[in-house]
Amino acid sequence: MIPVKVDKISYHSKSKSYAIILKEIEGDKCMPVIIGSFEAQSIALAIEEIETPRPLTHDLICDFITALDVSLKAIKIYSLNEGVYFAKIIIVSERMGEKIIDARPSDAIAVALRMHTPMLVSKKVFEKASVEEKLLFQEKKRKKINEDPLPRLKKEMELAVEKEEYELAAELRDKINKLEV
Repeated sequence: MIPVKVDKISYHSKSKSYAIILKEIEGDKCMPVIIGSFEAQSIALAIEEIETPRPLTHDLICDFITALDVSLKAIKIYSLNEGVYFAKIIIVSERMGEKIIDARPSDAIAVALRMHTPMLVSKKVFEKASVEEKLLFQEKKRKKINEDPLPRLKKEMELAVEKEEYELAAELRDKINKLEV
């Protein structure tokens, strides 16, 4: 498992949602995770340690953990299937031992930040979904008005096939086919 921290939250215009950027603690690779606006707000509040007048859902979960004399051991993002991440929350107590609870990564992260608990990503998921930090935040080059997008799309498709990202390659193939007609 690779320990990560929340590096940044940014708006993802394509999906009209937010991307949380998880960065490995010892390294320079990042992993974007698309999350909803409510979860982004909750995570931002946890990062800034802002208290709300009434408990939000993630605050309530933390209150339950504390009230039941249970400890949050860690959260783990353990799987990535068709673009969907899967996470679990690991709690432990003397009476119950260790329990694993299924969770959405965004909820698990929101709780972990509030309880100052380790956030871990499986090596397999991190290798599949991570990119170098400098590539993630590179400024997008502006396209020239008359630039033909076909060579760029074909190159992107080749790279996707090389990286065995077949779903992306299929999407690119379909875009190429539409432009070539």
